Amino acid sequence: MATKAVDIRRGQVLNHEGELWIVHDNQIVAKGNKGSYMKLKLKHFRNGNVVDFRLNVNDRVETPFVEDQTFEYLYREGSDFVVMNTESFDQLHISADLMPEAEKFLKGNEQLACKLLDGEIVGVELPNTVELEVVDAPPVVKGATATNQNKEVTMETGYKVRVPPFISTGEMLKIDTRTGDYISRV
Repeated sequence: MATKAVDIRRGQVLNHEGELWIVHDNQIVAKGNKGSYMKLKLKHFRNGNVVDFRLNVNDRVETPFVEDQTFEYLYREGSDFVVMNTESFDQLHISADLMPEAEKFLKGNEQLACKLLDGEIVGVELPNTVELEVVDAPPVVKGATATNQNKEVTMETGYKVRVPPFISTGEMLKIDTRTGDYISRV
């Protein structure tokens, strides 16, 4: 199916020059008297290379049918992530290349939105927020709440994040997976 370039959205899968690409960013650029164009940032499906690409707004691009399904993250096996289809209970291995930031935030049983093309996972979207436990934190300093002096703590996945000074070991925190920032206590 061909789609006009102006209708391309973030997260969409494109078939360009016989290769599958995932749209990471899209922007319409208008240049006064000259024609407008689409500025795209595409990530190659197989090797993960990110390239900038331009298309005329009226150009047509092939977009394969991609199915969205919910999978549950189970565990890590070597360099792969093992996920389970929540409807059929089939287990699949996902390469770490498709989820480069996942090891920082996933501990098990999180719901992932996956994109499937011909039964193969081509894209994975992490949940927007996750809840992780603090396993190592510097001691709480009395009166440190007067100024905004954040400290670095280690989460149960090994991820290090800057948090307010009143956070201590054993607390559950909500972390934004898109930015990697602390949001709040749970």
